[in-house]
Amino acid sequence: MTSVITGDIIKSTVHEFPKIWLDGLKETLSYLSTNRFSWRLHQGDSFQLEIPDKHLSFISAVYIKASMKSKGLDVRLAIGIGDKSYEGENVSESNGEAFVFSGETLETLIKEKQNLRIKTNDFKLNEELNLYFKLALIAMDSWTVNTAEIVKLSIEYPNALQSELGKMIGINQNAVSTRQKRAHLNEIMELDLMYRQKINKL
Repeated sequence: MTSVITGDIIKSTVHEFPKIWLDGLKETLSYLSTNRFSWRLHQGDSFQLEIPDKHLSFISAVYIKASMKSKGLDVRLAIGIGDKSYEGENVSESNGEAFVFSGETLETLIKEKQNLRIKTNDFKLNEELNLYFKLALIAMDSWTVNTAEIVKLSIEYPNALQSELGKMIGINQNAVSTRQKRAHLNEIMELDLMYRQKINKL
């Protein structure tokens, strides 16, 4: 069993300098997977990433969103979890439930104007997690560049003190704390823990 995230940049055509977010997207996907063959860009503004450890799929989606929001952009993200029936030379050539679920769900997101959903072969689990995602998006869709930057750093350095995170971007500990609270980071990390427990039953 594996997990796949399929996504695209929202309103990518309105940005004057696509290279800025394109380089940022490549950097983000490279951070999540050192295996260059496990992610691929399509037509510049869409992408696919395989996360072999299904437990990491939600926090990976959060990281992608935070990375793009920190650049003033936003993304749609569809998580698919299921079997992998064919291993291709790269992620776009591989196939199986996870790939199909993820691709189908991205199409659903575009129609429903929602920015994060999951699909597995467990209908009840899908309903439950997608409700949690819908609630989490109330916070995540509202992230500013500054709050998204703190979420990104907090995921990259999970054991760092707030003062240490602040030094990295030139702000004090109180400002870091304020931004994390505005991002509802604690609640999102609690959701990640619950997500891992739920996904473990698949």
